[in-house]
Amino acid sequence: MDRGSWNGDSMTADARPAAPALTERQEARRRRILHASAQLASRGGFEAVQMREVAEAAGVALGTLYRYFPSKIHLLVATMQDQLQHLHTTLRKRPPAGDDAAQRVAETLMRAFRALQREPHLADAMVRALTFADRSVSPEVDTVSRLTTAIILDAMGLEHPTPEQLSAVRVIEHTWHSALITWLSGRASIAQVKIDIETVCRLIDLTAGPDRG
Repeated sequence: MDRGSWNGDSMTADARPAAPALTERQEARRRRILHASAQLASRGGFEAVQMREVAEAAGVALGTLYRYFPSKIHLLVATMQDQLQHLHTTLRKRPPAGDDAAQRVAETLMRAFRALQREPHLADAMVRALTFADRSVSPEVDTVSRLTTAIILDAMGLEHPTPEQLSAVRVIEHTWHSALITWLSGRASIAQVKIDIETVCRLIDLTAGPDRG
């Protein structure tokens, strides 16, 4: 049975010591675990990701799995982090081609959405894990947030955003996350998601300086 209480508390990752670097063998083991988690979630969603089945699929002992990921929530949030890292790499190789920052961010987020759309069970499992995450999962949740911010800032072409621009990015992140939840629950169509994303991305124009496009 998976451990931990599921509530919405959060705290900064700065309060926790940095995890020691993994050896090559440990990193390979961690990658097998994340791959097994994604495969199980893709087939059966949140409920299909059971720690014992993940351990068996990854070829590790159950106790070893718990040393890497103390609960299913930790594991699925880390799986989302892994998926975002892959997306970030892909976007850097093939960046969005919009004429201005707002268009590029909207295109980027819709590409991310379409990637999740291809794996709806996996998307639902990861989003549910984020929703259920308590303060013990804060470092992993913070990493997901930082990756999302980095993806948006790359699309904007910004290395040193102003406080106003960072605030706009946070609102865009919240809207994207909310749009994903409403789509997964069947309360919004893909067309509506696109409209909502394009609308919120116009905030970027309001925070752009006179020398920004």
